[in-house]
Amino acid sequence: MADLLIEAQGLHTYYGASHILRGIDFAVARGETIGLMGRNGMGKSTLLKSLMGLVKPRGGTVRIMGRDMTGRAPYEVAQLGIAYVPEGRGIFGNLSVVENLRMAARAGTRGQRDWTYDRVLETFPRLKERLGHGGQQLSGGEQQMLTIGRALMTNPDVLILDEATEGLAPLIAREIWRICGLIRESGISSVIVDKNWKHVTQITDRNVILVKGEVVFAGSSADLQAQPQLLDQYLGV
Repeated sequence: MADLLIEAQGLHTYYGASHILRGIDFAVARGETIGLMGRNGMGKSTLLKSLMGLVKPRGGTVRIMGRDMTGRAPYEVAQLGIAYVPEGRGIFGNLSVVENLRMAARAGTRGQRDWTYDRVLETFPRLKERLGHGGQQLSGGEQQMLTIGRALMTNPDVLILDEATEGLAPLIAREIWRICGLIRESGISSVIVDKNWKHVTQITDRNVILVKGEVVFAGSSADLQAQPQLLDQYLGV
């Protein structure tokens, strides 16, 4: 696969004595949108944290932009163009919407400044109406928009989105999916974790399903949609 931005090979990650990831291979190419799926507790968030340096694997390698970044600090991974929207969002509740966005603004790894403050506000009109609000004053959906907008202000090469629409009202969830589509169209690579496989597969190129820390499916969205037995077996739909 040409122009790999993220390449993990043989990842083994533990929490104490608990063996969570068991030899996972995972890659993200430039311009590619990937869905990462699986039931709760199967290792999805642990894989993302292992890629970001938030959890150090005990085995295997993580290469970012061709550089070995296994177990390196999260800020070093971020500096190579990887933006992470964690489950739970992680906004700064004591800062305003404007401050949350502007503090993250910078050029990307190739000097790109495609995602400006104005473009983010055009993409998230709800945020434009709440610029002076503190992060803690926003609804859950607005906080998710703010977190994604803040990530885009870093002009990333890859956007990792953990639990994209969890706990959000259907109307807000639809808005998040619309934004994910815009991000894809802009050329940014994405890794999206969400329980709604129907929405995920509508915008992804490939999908990876984890079961107990192992990859049990890796293939195109069309391949996955054509195998309802896999969806039933591994995702419980």
